Amino acid sequence: MDTTSKSDFPVSVSALHFPSAEQLSVSQTLASLRRSALSVNNRLRSIEADAAFVREVADHYGLPLIANERCGSWYIPPDIKTGSAYFKSTDGHTGQWDFSFRRLNLQILPIAREHGGCIIVDSTRRGKLMPDALSKTVPIWCAVINRALFPSETAYHSVELPPNYLGASEESQIEKRIDGFVHSLKSLKLDLDDLRQQLGKPIRVAWANRTYFHPTDLGKGKDYNLFVLCSASKRVHGAEISEGGYIQGAGDDSEAWAHGLTPPVFWAHKSTLLSQAEENLPEVIENLTREHRGQRTGQQATLVAPTRNLYIGQADPSLADSGQYDLVIDCNSNAETTEENSKCLNLGCISSKQGGRDLRNHLDKVRDFVGSQLGSNPSQSLLVMCESGKDISAGTLLTIICLFYNDAGEFAGPRTQTIGKQFIRQRLAWIVSSKYDVNPSRSTLQSVNAFLIQRPDY
Repeated sequence: MDTTSKSDFPVSVSALHFPSAEQLSVSQTLASLRRSALSVNNRLRSIEADAAFVREVADHYGLPLIANERCGSWYIPPDIKTGSAYFKSTDGHTGQWDFSFRRLNLQILPIAREHGGCIIVDSTRRGKLMPDALSKTVPIWCAVINRALFPSETAYHSVELPPNYLGASEESQIEKRIDGFVHSLKSLKLDLDDLRQQLGKPIRVAWANRTYFHPTDLGKGKDYNLFVLCSASKRVHGAEISEGGYIQGAGDDSEAWAHGLTPPVFWAHKSTLLSQAEENLPEVIENLTREHRGQRTGQQATLVAPTRNLYIGQADPSLADSGQYDLVIDCNSNAETTEENSKCLNLGCISSKQGGRDLRNHLDKVRDFVGSQLGSNPSQSLLVMCESGKDISAGTLLTIICLFYNDAGEFAGPRTQTIGKQFIRQRLAWIVSSKYDVNPSRSTLQSVNAFLIQRPDY
C-alpha cells in the first residue's frame, strides 16, 4: 500500500517548483566576475603600475617620453611628458600597412634632435605583446622618414621590425611598400631640407616591453636618433580574473570606462581616486573633472604655415572675443550674425559625428565670406574654430587654403585652375604640419573634396 500523503505532491501549477530565474548561469557568473575584474579601481591601479615601468624605461635610456595618443598619456605623468604622437594601430594591421598623411607626426623631429631620440609609449589589451602601432606603424614611419630625409644614408633605409614577431612574408610585403610611401610623402611638397635640419640624424629603432629590451646593447649614439617603442603593460594570456585585479592595456578605450576622467585629472588627483570605493568613483570623477575644467586657461589658436594670417583653434568665446583676430569663422555656433558683427561667420554645423557631412552645406558661405573679407583686405587675420579644433575647422580651413592661397602661403584671390585630390592633400599637409593633433574625419574630407572638385566655376 502506498503510504505517501497526497499533500506531498503539488496540487496546482503555481505550486510547482522551477529553478529560480535569479540563479546565474555559468556564463553569466563568469561575465559578472569579468566586469568586477575590469572595475575602474583596477584600471587605475594597473595604470599606476604600468607607469612605474615606463619611468624605468626612461631612466634606462635617458630619453624623453612621448605619448602615443590617446592611450599613451595615461602612463605618463604630465610633468615628465615631453610631447604627443598619433600613430594608428590600423596603419599596421596585416595587409593594411600604411603611412598616414593625415597624421605626419613631424612634431617629433625637433624633440628627437634635441635629446638624441625619444621613447614612444603605448599599450594594448590582453593577449598581445605590443600594439600594431609599435610593432609596425612606427617602424614603417621611421623607414619612410629615413629614406626621404637621408637618401644617401642607406644603412638606415631598411624597416626595423621587432625580433621573431612577424612572419617573413609580412616583413617582405611591408618592405616593398616603403618606396611608394616615400614617393607620396615627397609629393606633398614639404620642405624636406628644413625637416632634415629639424631631425639632424637618421633614426634607429629599439623596443622596450615587459618581456625584453631589444637590442639589449643599443643606446643613444652620435650617428643616429634612437626611437624606443615602449609597450607599458604586462602581457596577460588568460582572463583578467586570473591576474588578481591587473588589467593589460587598462588605459585603452577610456571613453567606455573612465566616466569622463582624463589623464591630467588622474595624475593630479591620483591619491584621492585610488582611495575611493568603486561605487563612489563616478561622483568623485565628475566633481574633479568639473573642477579641472574651471581651472583651464583660455584656448590658444595655431598659425597655419606657410600662411601668415590663418589660424585654427578650439571654439572658445574668450578666444573669439580677444581682439587678436580680425575675422572669425565658428563652425558649430548657431548664433545669428548681425550687421554689427559682420566680421564673424557662424556656420551652425551639427555637433555630432554628422558634422563633417553637414559641412558641405555651408562651404559656399565660407567661400563668399572669405572672398569678400580677405579680398578687400588680404592682410586681415582669420581664425577658424570648431568644438574640437581638430575636425570641422580643419576641413573649413582646408577649403579656404585651396581656394584662395598660393604655394607661398599668400592670399591670391579665388583659384581658377582645376583642383584635384593631390592638390588638396598637399594643402592638408600645411595644416597637419602646423597643428599636430588635427584629425579631420573621413566625412569632413569627403565634404571638402565634393565642394572643391565638383564646384561650379567661381
